[in-house]
Order: sequence, then structure tokens, then C-alpha cells
Amino acid sequence: MTTDNRARRWATAGTGLALALSLAACGGNVGGGTAAEGEEFPGDDPITVLVGQDPGGSTDLIARALADEVSDDLGVPVTVENRPGANGALAAQELAGAEPDGHTLMVYNGSLAYITPLAVAEGEAPDIADYEIVTGISQDDYVLVTAPSSGFTTVEDLANAGRPITFGTTGVGTGSQLSQELLFNQAGIEATAVPFDGGSPTLTAVLGGQVDVGSIQLGEAIEQIEAGELTPIVTFAEERVSYLPDTPTAIEAGYDVPVQQSRAVFAPKGTPEDVIETLQASFQTAFGSEAYQQFNQDNQLTPNEIDGEEVRQAWTSNLDRYRSVVEQYSIDLGGDS
Repeated sequence: MTTDNRARRWATAGTGLALALSLAACGGNVGGGTAAEGEEFPGDDPITVLVGQDPGGSTDLIARALADEVSDDLGVPVTVENRPGANGALAAQELAGAEPDGHTLMVYNGSLAYITPLAVAEGEAPDIADYEIVTGISQDDYVLVTAPSSGFTTVEDLANAGRPITFGTTGVGTGSQLSQELLFNQAGIEATAVPFDGGSPTLTAVLGGQVDVGSIQLGEAIEQIEAGELTPIVTFAEERVSYLPDTPTAIEAGYDVPVQQSRAVFAPKGTPEDVIETLQASFQTAFGSEAYQQFNQDNQLTPNEIDGEEVRQAWTSNLDRYRSVVEQYSIDLGGDS
């Protein structure tokens, strides 16, 4: 991540989170577009964008930022609806059963495609082959954080703690879990996973000392880091991020743990090609808007606006790569380390 602008938080001055929660309570975004006599999109029905996480989290806010732009472009209301649970698998199941007409979409987290299958029994995780992929969206880096009162500042400190470490994750089968399992295994640190349902409760647990450390998406932790309420230990990015220039990567610290969260827009299998192409063009317009580009900068997101087949190939490759390292280190993502 190379942008030099200073972060303005996921919820600038607290208003973004409040807005997201209020919108969720009333069913989603207030669509700005209005189709006239079916002239816009393939019909004038609203578009529903499913999110498999709670309101106010990173995936939710990304969906809402895009929904506003797509609504304006297509001329139909775009509503975000939250279906939290099972790292997004519940939302994915709903999407699979939706009418393939372009009016039901999902912001799909990559971890559900290339990490969750390693944590559950074969066939239990959704298969990306069962969906159409409209477009990639962005990538987000993870950072390992702790409360200042813990006294930990380096991986070596954790290794020398003289006791087992507890680490919070944003859920079973997530990049948060995999990044820490790999790090602690390679560092020879005895550690126990404590799963939570998303970044917000994980962050709260670290701040409150309920767990020693947690791997959290950078955009969700940066405010507390800059306020001195969290101590960053390492990031799991491939290169040192500009927002944390003094924080080494796990790779710099000597551990092979590059893990990122990525996101894409999915549609039900069988959605007509012309509808997919219309949606692709609309999302490209959204990506190019000044408001959305500022949103990416404010929230430390790396654009990954590639086409659907590139997403499919990249995520399939990630699954193979992560399966290999999980087997190499005998990691059980479905249980405690």
C-alpha cells in the first residue's frame, strides 16, 4: 500500500459507522437512482448487495460506498443487506439461490474462497465455481496488534513470554486466523486461538486485554494505533505499509506470512453475460469516481479492480498455496493451535 495520504478512518469523526448502522436498520442504502419506464439496467427493480458481515465493518462500508456510485450510474436503487455468519457463507448460500438476473449481488470476501475451505470439512465451504464473478474490488492488509499494557512490542517478546499466548481472530477460516497460525507456528510460539465474529469484537477483546494479541485489518485498527491505544507488532503485508512506516512486516521479522484480505463482487451462476458486462462497466465507473478513490485512500485499501476471471484464477491459486503451507506446518484451522 503506497498512498501517502493520512487515514481518515473507517468512520470519519464517528459519522460513517453511525450512518452504516442506521442504514442497516432501515434495510440498506437509500438508492439515489430512479429508473424511468424500465430504461435503466435490465428493468427498474432495485439491486440488493448482500454482505456476509455485520454493519460497520470494512466489507460493509466498502459495499455501501460502491452502492452509492452504482445506483447513480445505473439509475436504480441499490440496497445493502447484511447477512452475517460463518465468515460470509450464509450470505453466499442466499446468493446461490437468488434469481440470476443481476438484481442480487454480494461483496464476497476472498478468505471465504481460499481459507475457509481449509478450516471445514470438504464440501462445506461455498465453491466459487458456483458463482459468476463480476469484478475484483480491493485488498486489505492485516496487522498484529496488542494493548500497550501487555508489554509486547516484537514477535520475540511473544516468544519469550514464558507462557502460552492467546490470540483473537475475526473468525474460523479467516485471514486473521491463518496469519497468526502461520506466524506462531514458524516462531515456535505456543498459542491458542480465540475466534470472534468479525473485526470489531476482536478489536474490543485486544483493547480490553481479553486476548494477548489479534490480527485485524489495518483500516479497522489504524485509529486506535495512532491514538496509542494499540501497539502494532508486525503487519502481514508483503512490503512495509506507508501508514505504519516504523512497523516491520512479518517477512522482515523472518517469517513467511504474506496474508491479505481481498474482495470481489459475485452474482448468481447463470446471470446473463450482457448483464454481467453492464454491471462490470458500472463498477468500473464507480471505481473511477473521486469519492470512491478518496474512500480507498482514507481506509488504506489497495485497489484490485481486475476482471472476474482474473479473480477466479488468483483465488484458486491462493487456495492451493495456503493448502500447501497449512499442510507443511500441520496447522488445524478448525481447532486450537
